[in-house]
Amino acid sequence: MYHHLTPKFSVITVTYNAADVLEDTIQSVITQTYHHVEYIIIDGGSTDGTLDIVERYRDRIALVISERDNGLYDAMNKGMARATGDYLCFLNAGDSFHEDDTLLQAVHGLTGTELPDIIYGETELVDQEGHFVRMRRLSAPGRLTWKSFRQGMLVCHQAFWAKASLTPQYDLRYRYSADFDWCIRVMKQARTSHNTHLTLIDYLEEGMTTRHHRASLLERFRIMGKHYGWASTLAYHAWFVVRAIIKK
Repeated sequence: MYHHLTPKFSVITVTYNAADVLEDTIQSVITQTYHHVEYIIIDGGSTDGTLDIVERYRDRIALVISERDNGLYDAMNKGMARATGDYLCFLNAGDSFHEDDTLLQAVHGLTGTELPDIIYGETELVDQEGHFVRMRRLSAPGRLTWKSFRQGMLVCHQAFWAKASLTPQYDLRYRYSADFDWCIRVMKQARTSHNTHLTLIDYLEEGMTTRHHRASLLERFRIMGKHYGWASTLAYHAWFVVRAIIKK
C-alpha cells in the first residue's frame, strides 16, 4: 500500500443539456471520501438548466467552462488540457462512481513503490433512477495490455484511469468511438496496469454510442484495423459471424 503517495485524480465531466442526469454525477464526485480530487466540468453551451445545477455546486468544482465545441471528444480534449491531476477519469453526465469510497478503495488496493500507468475495474449498467440493470457484457481482463482491446472494449472508458502524462488528445476524426482509439494508444505507452477488482462506475445505459450503434461499430472496426492489422481484424469478425450462424 502507498503510505506516502496519494495520487490526485482529475475527474472530467462533459455535459450538454444534461439537466435531468447531471446532479447525481456531481454528487457522486463531491461525496468521495478520498479528497485528492480535482473536478472539471466542460459544458457545450447548455440551454436547459444544466448550468443552474453546476452553479449550485460551484464551490466544489475546480473549473467550469461553458462554450460551444465540436462535440464530445473536443470537450474532453479541453478538459484534459486543463487537468492537473496524476490520473484522468472521464465521468460523463449520467454516470457515477459506484460508491462514496470508490476512489479511496482503489488507492488503498495499490501495491509497490510506483503508481501504475493505468488503474481499471468493472462497470455496472444502471437506469435513469440509478437502479442496477446488469453488469457490463464485457468484463475487465486480469491483466490489461494494448492487445486486450483486440476483443473489443473490455474496460469501460469511465473505469479506465490513465496517468495524465501518458494521455494523447482524442482523435476528432472519430465521432463515436474516439475513446476506444484513445485507450489503445494510451495502453501502447503504458508499462504497468493495476486491476482493482472493484466495480468502479455506474454507467447510464443510454449513452451516445448506444444511440449511434451502427456508426460506432464501423468506427471501431476501422480503429481495430489501424492498430491490429486488417487481416486479423477481418478474421476475428468473421469468426463472430460464423459463431452466430452456428448458434442459430
